[in-house]
Amino acid sequence: MQISILLVTLLGMAFVAAAFVFVVLNSGPRDEDYGGIAKRGYFIRRWWMIGLCAAGVVVSAWSLVPFPLQASSVESPRIIQAIGRQWSWELASSSVEAGEPVRFRVTSLDVNHGFAIYGPDDQIIAQTQAMPGYYNDLDVTFERAGKYRVLCLEYCGLAHHTMVAEIDVKERR
Repeated sequence: MQISILLVTLLGMAFVAAAFVFVVLNSGPRDEDYGGIAKRGYFIRRWWMIGLCAAGVVVSAWSLVPFPLQASSVESPRIIQAIGRQWSWELASSSVEAGEPVRFRVTSLDVNHGFAIYGPDDQIIAQTQAMPGYYNDLDVTFERAGKYRVLCLEYCGLAHHTMVAEIDVKERR
């Protein structure tokens, strides 16, 4: 599903960029309106805009997705309940094996919280919302062993900064 949406988005971006380039190329100066210097300036601006448009498409396509796609695994994932409350996380289990697919069932008991998992290098690897009365499933496969932190990404009160839990990812046996 994510791949389909990504491809439709990229196709739409390419269409808008192509339309923009078409308009820029076909809207030239009239000879009676401009002198020689103005024509040269228009020519430079036109190719400058086309270059910027092409660079925007390349940069957009270069960084397609900031984190790995959430594809369902062949293996049944291990389910870990994750409950947020002011100002702590309660994880049913805080230890998993590297390479093991895990599904976090995330909810909240009080207010909205942002459930974010950070890797050993402090880069965010996955996130979802924790909302009262609703469960969000977050599928993660931890590739490397190490200590992973769960932090709240949505301000939830004075002790928001203390909402930290730890997941210990061990080498696969």
